[in-house]
Amino acid sequence: MANALDFRETGCRLASEGLISGVSGNLSRRLGSCLLITARGSDLGCLTSSDIVKTGLFTNDALTPRASSELAVHRAIYRVTPACAIVHAHPAHAVALSVTDMASDVAHVPILGNGTEVVPGVFSEEIAAALKNRSLVMVRGHGSFATGETLEAALCLTITFEEVCRVVCRERGACTTRWGRE
Repeated sequence: MANALDFRETGCRLASEGLISGVSGNLSRRLGSCLLITARGSDLGCLTSSDIVKTGLFTNDALTPRASSELAVHRAIYRVTPACAIVHAHPAHAVALSVTDMASDVAHVPILGNGTEVVPGVFSEEIAAALKNRSLVMVRGHGSFATGETLEAALCLTITFEEVCRVVCRERGACTTRWGRE
């Protein structure tokens, strides 16, 4: 069973690995007909128990408005996959490669949302459908959604994918930093 410590450790690791910045990203864990999800605007790098919202998996309740703006995506994923945990991050190298479609070439990760403005929750059904047969997808120019049995498993997928993308960026000279090429 997930607890606040699982969320804190995962959020802290996402921040320390540079996979999120500010209040980007969100985490969730399935709990029967409910889910635990990070609250809207939470800083994953320093979560507290008050940053975790328990709400319905299929229905709204009084706490739903506090849930992450990506709640619709998390619900859709849980409806169509056996996932028990979801990590949504904004890994910089993966995001950069997603704009050039290299992320798909490198790791056979689907890139969704080509030519569409990224708005939280917009691609919920497409993301869920893409995760039926895999554990990680990218939303073009936005971020990744990884699933697993645990938050730690989904986090490991996210870290591994970002590391592959970082290597590809360096190898192909595809990514730059604010100060020039990496």
